[in-house]
Amino acid sequence: MQQHNIQHFLERFFAANHCPILEKDKGYVKVQLTAEMDKQLTNRPFYWHYIERIGAVGEPMALTFITDPALSVDGEKIHFGSPRLHQIFATTKKLGRFIRLYEQVTEKSIPLHPWLNVNMHISYQCDRKQDRLLSLGIHLISGTIVESFYDIVKEKRWDTKIPDYCFTISPLIKPANGFARLEKYVEEQIAKDDHSWANEAKKRWEEDLLLLDHFYETEEEKPEGYYNEKEALRQRYEPKTIVSIINGGLFYLQPK
Repeated sequence: MQQHNIQHFLERFFAANHCPILEKDKGYVKVQLTAEMDKQLTNRPFYWHYIERIGAVGEPMALTFITDPALSVDGEKIHFGSPRLHQIFATTKKLGRFIRLYEQVTEKSIPLHPWLNVNMHISYQCDRKQDRLLSLGIHLISGTIVESFYDIVKEKRWDTKIPDYCFTISPLIKPANGFARLEKYVEEQIAKDDHSWANEAKKRWEEDLLLLDHFYETEEEKPEGYYNEKEALRQRYEPKTIVSIINGGLFYLQPK
């Protein structure tokens, strides 16, 4: 993310979390936090604990974020790598891990079909690293699995409410079962991938182990340093495939 994109991201983040934008101009934005967002970002747990204990209405803070360091405006300067921006990234990930959205259609009496979407990060790791992103969708009626699901949904209009005069189709496949099918699909895709990288890593590992053994070959009893270095080589070269869930959701789309 470039510096000039940060303000756009902040505006979208706070609008999505129902925080009114009080002021904005090129280089800064001032927002009024909601109570929930104040709890996420301002680190005032004792204040909110006291407010909730006495049954009072809290007063969320208003914050000004400065994205242009040349501006002389009262507020908090924010840039890529700053702790505040990382905190907002973490909050985005925490609050946006799962969502339920309905496609906004203009036609009447349109059935909306349920799709389970899971976005995944696959990482092949050894002394080198290769990452792959998957956006999968499974139709919870037929079981059809679609790749690049994000490319489908990003072009559509969405809301958290069902559009007027439309109705949803109940899933025949439970979301938990749909997720299990996506897990199996990913396992099959990983099995089909080229894993020559793992064999090459093992060869480099064996070569370095030979060098290590050669270095200590005069030692009758290997010192602790030998075993530490051997473990370091294992951690460096041992091939690993790590699959992590980024986020997901239920999306109700018209059949076409």
